[in-house]
Amino acid sequence: MNRRLAARIRGLVGKAIADFGMIGAGDRIMVCLSGGKDSYTLLDMLLSLQRAAPVRFELAAVNLDQKQPGFPARVLPEYVAGLGVPFQVIEQDTYSVVRRVVPEGRTQCGLCSRLRRGALYRHAREQGFTRIALGHHREDIIETLFLNLFHGGRLKAMPPKLLAEDGHNVVIRPLCYVPERDIARYARARQFPLIPCSLCGSQPNLQREVIGRMLAQWEREHPGRVDSIFTALRNVQASHLVDPRLFDFRGLERQVAGG
Repeated sequence: MNRRLAARIRGLVGKAIADFGMIGAGDRIMVCLSGGKDSYTLLDMLLSLQRAAPVRFELAAVNLDQKQPGFPARVLPEYVAGLGVPFQVIEQDTYSVVRRVVPEGRTQCGLCSRLRRGALYRHAREQGFTRIALGHHREDIIETLFLNLFHGGRLKAMPPKLLAEDGHNVVIRPLCYVPERDIARYARARQFPLIPCSLCGSQPNLQREVIGRMLAQWEREHPGRVDSIFTALRNVQASHLVDPRLFDFRGLERQVAGG
């Protein structure tokens, strides 16, 4: 494996943890392991950082078994067994609920995400975890920005650290600075046993996929544009937007010299 790539990802994860205060001494972190490249990379990086971190924190991997047909139940337990990390499977048949409730041809991600989030939040509270770690990366954040912009009329992305609506669970996204292409390269090098999602992966014309293709085309035609968009998310000037809730435009008056 390319050591430089691993070091680069680890450095970006460490920077994100420091910038947003994601992990503190004594935290018990529930790492959500789906079987995708992102969550495998997330667990790998947190394990690596745990060994060298100046503070002590605990890690445990959790998988939500959504009862998708053909889901290879042995893959994740066998993989995690070799890491020495506590591992637990939560069973909840969200698959049948989504298939029953969402009309044919409509996007299933919204309901699936809410059901999955509810199950994970409940488990975190019951088990006393202080952090829930998710594997969203840089492109996930940028795609969310454009999804909200194009379809929700909101200038909103995906926060690196979030206090959930229940007021109890703190969600962290340590991969928020990491480009997806680096994660894909890392996953191939590590030969993770990837498990595809038969819900999301089977839906044609998902808006997130459309946005992803748009960003990929922009990057091909204008290299560096995706980097620039993400940099913009970290350099927000409220006084140059149009939201009076963020900036006191009414109280803005000219300053008279002298007097």
